[in-house]
Amino acid sequence: MPLNQIKLGVFATLLGFSSLSFAAKDFLNVSYDPTRELYTDINKAYGDYWKQKTGETINFKQSHGGSGKQARAVIDGLNADVVTLALAADIDAIAEKTGKLPLNWQQRLPQNSTPYTSTIVFLVRKDNPKHIKDWNDLIRPDVAIITPNPKTSGGARWNYLAAWAWAKHQPHGTDQSAQEFVRKIYKNTKVLDSGARGATTTFVERGIGDVLIAWENEAYLAAREQPNKFEIITPSLSIIAEPPVAVVDKNVEKDGNKYVAQGYVNFLYSPLAQNIIATNYYRPRNEEILKKYSQTFKPLKLVTIDQEFGGWSKVQKVHFDNNGIFDQIVKANQ
Repeated sequence: MPLNQIKLGVFATLLGFSSLSFAAKDFLNVSYDPTRELYTDINKAYGDYWKQKTGETINFKQSHGGSGKQARAVIDGLNADVVTLALAADIDAIAEKTGKLPLNWQQRLPQNSTPYTSTIVFLVRKDNPKHIKDWNDLIRPDVAIITPNPKTSGGARWNYLAAWAWAKHQPHGTDQSAQEFVRKIYKNTKVLDSGARGATTTFVERGIGDVLIAWENEAYLAAREQPNKFEIITPSLSIIAEPPVAVVDKNVEKDGNKYVAQGYVNFLYSPLAQNIIATNYYRPRNEEILKKYSQTFKPLKLVTIDQEFGGWSKVQKVHFDNNGIFDQIVKANQ
């Protein structure tokens, strides 16, 4: 569905149901680690918009953690109205194991229900004392890496796949050489936090490590908050990270939040929300707004998970399920 139709859909949804009477209800967005600031801003904007159109006040609640851990919490009964997780595989797991949203949930919004993208970059200490320029520098014996655990963190899985893709794209690169390269990445990793924000805290506040492999938005937030302490390094190749969003149908139908939730995910594609997304250092889908922030979002060679790895279903099974390649890497490093 074209973005202009989605934008109109926001207005139609809100105006069409503005005359209905809704009881005041809590609204829970279950999200992944680094989106606290983003959804604080989105919730305020959408809450103001909804109140203006309907007179109703939304009591927003946010839950954040490693994406895989958050998905398991929803599967176990956490009453999410919407899920805004780090990768499609985690929402697929919710759909498959609970039946609370359809298996084709990604077809309900544009760009496979991903209203923004990100990528993976490096955060290093001021003046880059270890002279880190690209992925190959991370496996030097003098470099200490911080990255979260792919078993619990969606961002960590994007980190892992970006490293794998870089190695595979080198001259004579193979899956075997990529696996060996990624093994060396984790050999140099000093702390495997459960989520991306925890890894940022380890690197920024605890002062551990020479380089943080991070979401682009996390790196920019850290550099903005402490501009004299950190620098961002953009590697020669990375991966398009596409964090998806979805309404948890059975939860919102049960709690009477259906129209609030539908309007919420549609709102993410609106120009107002796309600007908020950009100011929180995520790459907006709206091309005009993306161009407006071209000084922030540097161009780089990007691969996609579908083209490079055959999609999340295959990736999860091959790399991250029990006894998958990541488990083999951990065992080899022991």
